[in-house]
Amino acid sequence: MVGKTERTLKRNILDPIEQIVGTKRFKYNRGLGEVYICGRRIYVVGANDERAEGKIRGHTLAGAYGDELTLWPESFFKMLLSRLSISGAKFFGTTNPDSPYHWLKTEYLDKEGLNLKSWHFTLEDNPNLDPAYVEALKKEYVGLWYKRFILGLWVLAEGAVYDMWDDQVHAVDRVPVRFDRYYLGVDYGTNNPTVFLLIGQAGQLLYVLDEYYWDSSKTGRQKTDAEYSRDLQQFIGNRRLQAIIIDPSAASFITQLRRDGVGPIREADNSVLDGIRNVASFLSGKRLFVYRKKCPNLLKEFSSYVWDPKAQQRGEDKPLKQNDHALDALRYVVQTAMKYNFDTKAVDLLRGGRVYG
Repeated sequence: MVGKTERTLKRNILDPIEQIVGTKRFKYNRGLGEVYICGRRIYVVGANDERAEGKIRGHTLAGAYGDELTLWPESFFKMLLSRLSISGAKFFGTTNPDSPYHWLKTEYLDKEGLNLKSWHFTLEDNPNLDPAYVEALKKEYVGLWYKRFILGLWVLAEGAVYDMWDDQVHAVDRVPVRFDRYYLGVDYGTNNPTVFLLIGQAGQLLYVLDEYYWDSSKTGRQKTDAEYSRDLQQFIGNRRLQAIIIDPSAASFITQLRRDGVGPIREADNSVLDGIRNVASFLSGKRLFVYRKKCPNLLKEFSSYVWDPKAQQRGEDKPLKQNDHALDALRYVVQTAMKYNFDTKAVDLLRGGRVYG
């Protein structure tokens, strides 16, 4: 049994199986990478990178189950199929759809003559899902993710990353006079711009209130970490921050901030696609706004941030790495504030809570 990682396999598959068969018929030995289900020994493997295929090389298998196949390296999938050498061996797998150029789609699902059968399910096909939950998911996902995760379509990302952005709706000239809490998103650059975004939370709503944007390629001077730290402190002023959320790769700047007693610092969850999806959900739900007067660079990036067409041809979803520095700082806050669960109200950003005003 294979998942992207052993942890995700346990959470998604093994835990539900244990509930079905009962603890007497289920024994999981994480150290050995084995699980016994109704007395049958099953190897448990994570397929997190290209080296993972070495974990199963030389095995002789009677069957295999795979969770979220599109997240696997192709080399692992091919090796696993070659190990199913016992007569009558079968492979079963599940996945969400991905790019139509993904190897699973082009090399297997779309090929004729293979001993393969596929089924397409939608949310409504799961009788265990509450109808209210299904409707909430439909509202949460937009654009590319709605087509894939709700409609189950293998479609390309097209054009603008945030195609739901509406300057007349999301760019505002007035903001609330007070907020429940403040966050600071930081995208640190050396040759690239360094950006600070001040974001206020008012109930379920997020407002980007101000930006700091220093582009050394245009000014002709790269600032030191100490200078950026002073700029950040001046930018914050007397505001009490819930967190300063910064890309973990900015190790030297994080060290400087801690040396200067600036905090609280949280290293950002830099999951690009998950972060983009969450920002898109906020925009679609009209819960994210940008103060037009103070954030000119962020507003420019929203209209010029696009998907990489060359990556799409390789079966990947990646935005072009340009016009994205302020958007990265925003993504860090939206993605990480939910993950770190600073308090119950922060979680309410996506789960419902008091609306300001």
